[in-house]
Amino acid sequence: MTALASPRVSVIVACHNAERTLGRAIRSALAEPETAEVIVIDDASTDGTVRVARAEAAGAPRVRLIALDTNAGPAAARNRGLDAATAPFVAVLDSDDIFLPGRLRTLLNGPPRELAADNILFMDDRPDGGPAPDWPDIAADFSDLTLTQFVEGNLRRKGTARGELGFLKPVMSREFLTGKGLRYAPSMRLGEDYDLYVRMFLAGARMTLTRRPGYAATVRATSLSARHATADLAVLHARIEEHLKAPDLPEDVAARMRALSREVRHKHDHRRFLDLRRSGGAAAAIRFALGGRNRLGPIATQIARDKLHLNATAADVLPKGGTRLLLDPRQT
Repeated sequence: MTALASPRVSVIVACHNAERTLGRAIRSALAEPETAEVIVIDDASTDGTVRVARAEAAGAPRVRLIALDTNAGPAAARNRGLDAATAPFVAVLDSDDIFLPGRLRTLLNGPPRELAADNILFMDDRPDGGPAPDWPDIAADFSDLTLTQFVEGNLRRKGTARGELGFLKPVMSREFLTGKGLRYAPSMRLGEDYDLYVRMFLAGARMTLTRRPGYAATVRATSLSARHATADLAVLHARIEEHLKAPDLPEDVAARMRALSREVRHKHDHRRFLDLRRSGGAAAAIRFALGGRNRLGPIATQIARDKLHLNATAADVLPKGGTRLLLDPRQT
């Protein structure tokens, strides 16, 4: 990254039925002097999302709208934005999230890396309000994050809800992505960020991270990432298994990838068990649980965790009207 203050970032906003929050997201990106353009990709919305995007674009030449005729999913929509981007760096902004003031300046002034990430502030669904914009007690200090640390940061940690580093939304080098032929996996609707970052690491990218918050993410229990559909977990598991096939993969990285693969497979089996119980009854679900090696125990564990409310999401642990950070700023 460089310390230039000129517009250097293409902000990509993929959206579907986001008329209530899209305007706020766009305006938070336009407030950053480093934003060269905001590319809104409407993923075949059926509400007023396109109308909102056009209204924002009417008063802001930096806003561009790409309207898709059929729903392609968030990964494919983001790829359309990446293909249309013109600035040296790209940043993804979800349509119900916002950039905190000064975010892009902080990241662009950090060490020159292909990925520069900051802390995420989780907030409840508040269309008209926002979190405190300043964090004077959290310095914008950067440290490099290795692939080993990144994968390990996505493993379940006792007593932690939704702490995965895959939630990070780094500013990325467009030249690196294009030069390496890297894009989001279109088939993914869960974990597509994690998958892209891993493939960037495997292609030689470096990531730097500050624990100062710069991205505010809205938390809702009904969000796609909270539902973890069975098919989406199957696709994520398959992608992790593909990562393990990378040539010359260090053993410390491979060990953590194998652990993550097991976690995702166990989540998938648990969801599949519940699906079968709803559609085919208890007998069909039990046959599935008994029909695979090392399947019954993890399913029983997941059921117990559900009953004890241990499978918490950010929506479950976020205090009403409150906020929390993805990463503890006191740790390094």
